[in-house]
Amino acid sequence: MATFDYVDVPTAATRLQSRERSTDLRPAMKIVTALPHPEKVSRSTTLTPTEPMSPSKTPTINFSQVLLSSAIPLPANAPATPRDTKGTLKLLSTKDPLSIPITTVNFKRFVSRAGPVFWLQDRLEEIVMWRKGWKYTTVWVTGYAFLCYFPRLALLLPVYLLLGSLLANNPSIKRDVPEAPKGNRVPPLPTAPASEWSTDWLSNVQAIQNLMGAFSDAYDLVYPTIPHLNYQSPFTPLVLTVVAILSIILVPLVQLVPLRVTFLFLGIFPFLLTHPFTRFTLLPFAMQLAQPYFKVARARLTRLVDNDHLEDKHWRSELKEVYLWENERWAGISGVDENVLSEASWSKNNLRLGERKAWTRGRDGWSGVAEDGSGDVSSNLTFSLSSGWLFVETEDWRPDLEGAWIAPTEADEILDGWVYTNDSWMDPRPTPLEEWKLANGLTRRRRWMRRIYYDPTFAS
Repeated sequence: MATFDYVDVPTAATRLQSRERSTDLRPAMKIVTALPHPEKVSRSTTLTPTEPMSPSKTPTINFSQVLLSSAIPLPANAPATPRDTKGTLKLLSTKDPLSIPITTVNFKRFVSRAGPVFWLQDRLEEIVMWRKGWKYTTVWVTGYAFLCYFPRLALLLPVYLLLGSLLANNPSIKRDVPEAPKGNRVPPLPTAPASEWSTDWLSNVQAIQNLMGAFSDAYDLVYPTIPHLNYQSPFTPLVLTVVAILSIILVPLVQLVPLRVTFLFLGIFPFLLTHPFTRFTLLPFAMQLAQPYFKVARARLTRLVDNDHLEDKHWRSELKEVYLWENERWAGISGVDENVLSEASWSKNNLRLGERKAWTRGRDGWSGVAEDGSGDVSSNLTFSLSSGWLFVETEDWRPDLEGAWIAPTEADEILDGWVYTNDSWMDPRPTPLEEWKLANGLTRRRRWMRRIYYDPTFAS
């Protein structure tokens, strides 16, 4: 007989087994679905602020497998210029056609000449992140405040920047300036293209790699809002109404806003946020206080986004949830303080032989998710759903960040949905006890949720 996780059964109830084999029950339909993606929400259990990544002179990229050779031929059926379905030109027809050799040459040229861009990026990060000390950043903040008080000087800013660059590189002035300490020296601006496969060349490739990732993250963050602006969402008329009302209300209010004070505050506020005292003292304290509210808001926002992606067939049918539990064990890593809970020490490979599996269907932690019931799965798992029930196609597995499956008094302190237990998976707590760390017997569990809907066309 099939077991349905989305049916609410009292905890004190005992399931009765039928003595005779029933012939009027349809077997549960088995649906294969992908496993959740824990890496998207996993985070270190220690709130240690990290510095943003920037190009370094010690790249760790292995370029032995990078396909930069111009000998790679194009497929025989590849068009010289991409076209749309009607046969008309889709991209710029006056530019060079799509070609692997041209792409390779231009990529190498771009890498060798992109050094000044990332040099400027590092200098800006040093100013904004207070890496050169408070005196260095304060000078720039003071200069910005002076510019806000005399905004017309912004027209002369390019001339002043050019004049400052010429004076800074004047040999006669450099000869009289004492040499700065080694830790405060600014790397020189690259003046010539970096030679291929040199340290500077590889550093530029590393910076391009990180920039592509940052741009992709920004794109993924903005992309969900596009359908609400180009009339592909039912909420577009509401957005249009709100924006029209705001445009009418803000016209008289803008005249009352002091521009100098406003731009001064907007320019100095990022420096206040990136100050070491804010990042290492105020921010962790504020995050600790706001953690329960932030967690609830994050879960509610995720559900609103999922509801926005639902189709009409989902809204017209009954929606329920199925659950999946993720299990991990902690093991100290050599060279790392075993009293510090690092994400690298948590792994499903640390689970011992004979104990619960990495992914389980039931809250008890013993019901496997593989088709054979063993629980040993790699990338997919098999669910048994009643006839007519299907997974919602527009959404994926979501972690239970609120920890609604444990005691309400403990759920407020849960981070990323993890519930910590002892060596025998007992005594659930939002944070592990110190004796568990000393005994090297730490385990943790997390619940994942996914919605299903009823489609009568699949019920037969």
